[in-house]
Amino acid sequence: MKKIILLLAMAAPLAFFSACSSSNDDHPYEVDTTPPAAPSGLTVLNGDKVVDIYWNNNTESDLAGYDVYSSSTYNGKYTLLGSTTKTHFTDDGVTNGYTYYYAVAAYDVNGNVSALSMDAVYTIPRPEGYNQIIMDYRQFPSTSGFSFANAQQLPYTDNNVDVYFEIYQGYAYVDIPVFTNATTRIEDMGVTTDILDIANAPTSGWAATNSVPANVGHTYVIETFDGNYAKLRISKVTNESITFDWSYQTVSGSTVLKTAIVKRGPRSDIKNPPHGK
Repeated sequence: MKKIILLLAMAAPLAFFSACSSSNDDHPYEVDTTPPAAPSGLTVLNGDKVVDIYWNNNTESDLAGYDVYSSSTYNGKYTLLGSTTKTHFTDDGVTNGYTYYYAVAAYDVNGNVSALSMDAVYTIPRPEGYNQIIMDYRQFPSTSGFSFANAQQLPYTDNNVDVYFEIYQGYAYVDIPVFTNATTRIEDMGVTTDILDIANAPTSGWAATNSVPANVGHTYVIETFDGNYAKLRISKVTNESITFDWSYQTVSGSTVLKTAIVKRGPRSDIKNPPHGK
């Protein structure tokens, strides 16, 4: 009798284990292989040797972060800059005067990675400045001119001056030097809320003279004597000076004065890149 009871006791756990195994086979563990959606709404703000990239927040509950990529050309190889859990990234490894394209991929806690964003933004970092002041050339001739290339005040007679300021018969004007061996032009682009509102230099509409009224809230585009484009936005005018924000395109002949967004089509060489690659 004791032998029979012992055999029954040993068989019970085996039967239980067999039942559990059968139950697990009927309901195998499901692995998440669904990647997040590709990020959208890319924008960039570029400045002097730096580019800030922004995008919309993904809504997946298992989202872990984002990989940020760049390329030197639209059709080029996009390489990883870094990863972040935020919806912005700063690229401080850029050089003024070079074009950079950016795209972003999202990844989840299981390592699934989205396709690169269909929005790809490109920009050319450039020198810029804020709250720059130049003086009336009759009252303060040594600080009345400004050079975009040198980013400094200069006497209005200096050969490197791109614009200077004057008060004439109670009215304020922005002037450009007149050179016999080069073309320097200026155009009032009208009222703007920010200097970033003007994306490109104009192809027509340049002022017929070298002097235009200095209006608060207006942005002006200048084609400099060396064939580059710049812009300034006046924030303050007094009977002695003007205050303005400015940026300068260092690529000669390029009319790009702001970032741009292009829509990429699907591309097999950059679709679903592994996280961190």
